[in-house]
Amino acid sequence: MPDYSRDLHHLARLVAADAELPQVLEQALAAMRGVVPYDLAAVFRLRDQELRVVAAAGPLDGPAIRRHRLRLDRFPTIRRALQTRQPIPLEAHDHAGAEGDPYDGVLDLPDGHSCMVVPLFAGDESLGLITLDRTQCAVYPPEAVQLAAVYGQLVSMALRFADQAALLDRYRHQLEAQNRILMQEAGGADLACSRLEASTAPAMRALARQARQVAGSDLPVLVLGETGTGKELVAQAIHHWSPRADGPFVKLNCAALPEGLVESELFGHVKGAFSGAARDRAGRFLTANGGTLLLDEVGDLPLSAQAKLLRVLQEGTFEPVGADRGYKVDVRVVAATHVDLLRAVAEGRFREDLYYRLAVFPLRLLPLRERVEEIVPIALDLLEEQARRRGAGPWTLSAAAIEALRSAPWPGNVRELRNALERATILQPRGPLEPVHLGLASDALAAPGAVGARGQGGPASIKGQQPAPGGPGGVGAGARAPGSFEDNERRYLEALLGWTGGRLYGPDGAAAIAGMPPSTLRSRMVKLGLR
Repeated sequence: MPDYSRDLHHLARLVAADAELPQVLEQALAAMRGVVPYDLAAVFRLRDQELRVVAAAGPLDGPAIRRHRLRLDRFPTIRRALQTRQPIPLEAHDHAGAEGDPYDGVLDLPDGHSCMVVPLFAGDESLGLITLDRTQCAVYPPEAVQLAAVYGQLVSMALRFADQAALLDRYRHQLEAQNRILMQEAGGADLACSRLEASTAPAMRALARQARQVAGSDLPVLVLGETGTGKELVAQAIHHWSPRADGPFVKLNCAALPEGLVESELFGHVKGAFSGAARDRAGRFLTANGGTLLLDEVGDLPLSAQAKLLRVLQEGTFEPVGADRGYKVDVRVVAATHVDLLRAVAEGRFREDLYYRLAVFPLRLLPLRERVEEIVPIALDLLEEQARRRGAGPWTLSAAAIEALRSAPWPGNVRELRNALERATILQPRGPLEPVHLGLASDALAAPGAVGARGQGGPASIKGQQPAPGGPGGVGAGARAPGSFEDNERRYLEALLGWTGGRLYGPDGAAAIAGMPPSTLRSRMVKLGLR
């Protein structure tokens, strides 16, 4: 027998080196041709009972070969090779039977041509196979079969190393993403829990008890409420009170992404999945593995992504965009939305099966106007937070400011309150805050030189109109009845759109000023008949 040890030794070193898989496979097939003659050699990977060509060589190689697929259930001989872990040289009668040739319809090979299938495996896992074909009519001899088995083991090692390297790379990106998230969220969960439990509103205390109860399970939770009511705060508290507290807490705002990118953000993508996908990217589900994933504004999730989300919730598996295999994850999902999901189901915008899967344990947050007793404690908390973050202040609230805060309708809820306080602390570097600083003074819009006037106070001055259904003087003693929330909201949005010239988007657009997603603002405008 000729000495093939030098070629095998070179190939073994290449397999063990940090080389790209296509290069390894091409060199393996090229080296094999010197000892096992062929006109076509192809490496197939096994994915979900289907064999797909990942590398090929020889005079018969071409685009049709590279696109070739084989269903495992159609080829008993191939299944037998994978089960016995032994190469099988095919004879003339094998091609003439019902099974046929693996390349029927792709190559015009003569009856009785040389053909061999070489199984690829690692441990108990079948990885795929190598097919070897010649136009010459003869059966591969035992010597060639033995050598093919050796080469098959080296190719199996290359495939296994590539799988492990890809897995380690995904874990590395996952850990990097988790570290960034943990740095951003440091202290957030403790603050969320303390705010929930310190609430003086009976409805919020009841919600905190329910959140603690469901936190100990792995059930999906659906948090409902208007924009800015603190749905993320509840999700953070549920994660912190759960057995997953040491795992990552990952967020995705479903309304903030273009429809074409939602699936990539949720499930990740592989290199080359679409234009611009220069490398594999872990999605939020992989990043949240072992922890909690908050799907904020889940009501805006496209229908195409809803089906995949349902599969993850039911089976715990998903496929990255462009991938040919699935991944299993252990993620607890908390969904949040301001949308009436039952209405969305009736209108065909949200899957009914997904709704009932998410709404196993719903929690509903009241708007700020229905828990007036909380407005001042929340405002003081936010002022303390700003003082710590900016190293400024401290600030207090005057009696007039407290009355103005409690009287305002706050259609943007806590988010709007936060924006008003941030603006106020810029206008007043320290000391007591007055209604004029908050944009809630009766003359905030009227007086040309007032702090809240346009050109002086900026976009937040529009909030000065909110509490005054009958005119700018509606805050404080002697004010007329505030009217319905819808009337106040319509007046607020009319003033806001007038100030921005009808512009919804951008940092100076109406959505940013109101502290709500553009989709939420559009839905409110439609409901109120505004253009």
